[in-house]
Amino acid sequence: MHFDTSTRQRWMSVLAHSQPEALHERMRLLNLAPVYEPIRAAESGLVQIQARMGGTGERFFAGDATLTRAVIRLASGTLGYSYQLGRDKQHAERCAVIDALLQEQPHFQTLMETLITPLEADRAARLAARQAEVNTSRVDFFTLVRGDNA
Repeated sequence: MHFDTSTRQRWMSVLAHSQPEALHERMRLLNLAPVYEPIRAAESGLVQIQARMGGTGERFFAGDATLTRAVIRLASGTLGYSYQLGRDKQHAERCAVIDALLQEQPHFQTLMETLITPLEADRAARLAARQAEVNTSRVDFFTLVRGDNA
């Protein structure tokens, strides 16, 4: 089955930002335990983070981040990929399995509705809660313009 790039980017982003416990629990509830073989066993390494001042300047090295990647092949031959920040190898492998399943027609609609959409909503709720927490400590600065005392 062929998907447009934005659809796959969406589910890969949701999986990459998902909480390991939440994904594991949802997979258990959906009784997802497909037969697969690891093509590239989950492994952790470092990636360099680059940035730009103001988003427009020259690139500079901002630091390193730990990344875990995995590649699996379902019994049907479909490949699934995963790249996750952090060191959770089991989570990276689970995400690769979900990626492969989403590429297959029989699983696509069900997994989008019962797994991807709820995980996306969970992330939106976490971000909103974090934003609300930050907003409680927000300080708005303003400048008072004085008259000219000359």
